[in-house]
Amino acid sequence: MAGKMQLSCPMPKFDFEFITLGHGSGGLLTNKLLDSGVFDILKNDILDKRHDGALLNMQGQIAFSTDSFVISPIFFPGGNIGELAVNGTVNDVAMCGAKPEYLSLSFIIEEGLPMEEFWEILVSIKNAADKAGVQVVTGDTKVVDKGKGDKIFINTTGIGHIHPRANIDISRIKPGQKVIVSNQIADHGIAILSVREGLEFGTTIESDTTNLNHVILDMLDRYGEDIILLRDPTRGGLSSTLNEISRDTQTGILLQERTIPVETQVKAACEILGLDPLFTANEGVFIAIVSDGIAEEMTADLRSYAECASATIIGEVVAEHPGKVVITNAMGGKRVISMLIGEQLPRIC
Repeated sequence: MAGKMQLSCPMPKFDFEFITLGHGSGGLLTNKLLDSGVFDILKNDILDKRHDGALLNMQGQIAFSTDSFVISPIFFPGGNIGELAVNGTVNDVAMCGAKPEYLSLSFIIEEGLPMEEFWEILVSIKNAADKAGVQVVTGDTKVVDKGKGDKIFINTTGIGHIHPRANIDISRIKPGQKVIVSNQIADHGIAILSVREGLEFGTTIESDTTNLNHVILDMLDRYGEDIILLRDPTRGGLSSTLNEISRDTQTGILLQERTIPVETQVKAACEILGLDPLFTANEGVFIAIVSDGIAEEMTADLRSYAECASATIIGEVVAEHPGKVVITNAMGGKRVISMLIGEQLPRIC
């Protein structure tokens, strides 16, 4: 069950082996769970006040985002639902051109979840929050009857100040701008599917879940307003995200298929399963639409980060075929790629 990131944080001795309905009652069991678990491991000056909310000193323009995580299975190669919940919301705030600073954290736990699993999720949350440089400052815990949940659902809300050089605005998109993808795609979706379906490949395919805020802030320091738009292609994958952008701006996007980075094992797995990497979920990848003049330099800078080692310019914004995303293959043939229809990989986040 271990994810990529682990703290040396042994589980305390609890009076209970499994989560019970009493842990959601607001009474003694709830307090025992919070005191020896949540409050202890996520300790900080704001959370320690144990108020119903958090008092924050926020001035200037801020970004605010919320997301819920219902992934199945809750442990997967490369991570678990805990770090995914932190990384997902941290990245959403970063895509606004902001520095994530504070998170709320809410659990909906199904009765019967082993305390060992809950503790491992808490450790991963702590580790992911520390890596991202954010604090969990408020939250909530509820427990539902066995059979009325699926082990654990997590909601996180993030808030942070906008970077002073950021001007992330979809209305600024125009023909001639370049499309960059920060790393290889489809790792997360295939990692989840391999566990869910009991599939085995030649090597372990791991989720790409990671926080991207430090990379984004560095890029904004260097390139400022030349970064036009940032998005993370999670559900629906690269194709759906680019289609949303193309539709909302009524510009065309032209991609070069040969430049889109897909790891060899992931590509092979997609071929075996009849999946398209363009529609497969990601959790540690972002798309940047940038001014033509900085595209090459920014791509080279991105490759110096481990989480962006395969950063590539994959296409450009064009005046032709407004509202559509077109991809050119190695032979020069072109085809329109649309949004994902239906649900290719359910419960991937």
